[in-house]
Amino acid sequence: MAALSPRLRAIVDALPLRLGLRVIEIGCGPGAAAREVTERVGPNGHVLAVDRSAKAISRLTRAAADLIDAGRLTARQCPAERLTLAAGEELYDIAFAVRVGAFDGRHPRAGALALERLSHALAPGGRLFVDGGDPLREVDVPARP
Repeated sequence: MAALSPRLRAIVDALPLRLGLRVIEIGCGPGAAAREVTERVGPNGHVLAVDRSAKAISRLTRAAADLIDAGRLTARQCPAERLTLAAGEELYDIAFAVRVGAFDGRHPRAGALALERLSHALAPGGRLFVDGGDPLREVDVPARP
């Protein structure tokens, strides 16, 4: 498993992870954090790693083939503002995003759409964490319609 940078380690350490959680990483890149989170939520947890870049998803699927084959991690290519769960896919408990324009103010319209999409992907009481705090800040997700 690839070592996390000190910044990314601090972010993963700040997430309220526990065994069995279902977690979405938005903007996963090559998946270093997603792989670490998968290990921390254990064999009964699950991570959905999402990125708009086909290249990033390709790198993740190569690096995490064992976790994907074991059904512990799913890689999905799509932007946050188009995130949809597959038919029958269970809701998630936590989502997090690091350096994602939809959540850091660079793309406010995409951010509004991404929050709406997350309201359909997170279980009631689900939480979203983004970088920009110390090291994370929590963002309110609209209630599920």
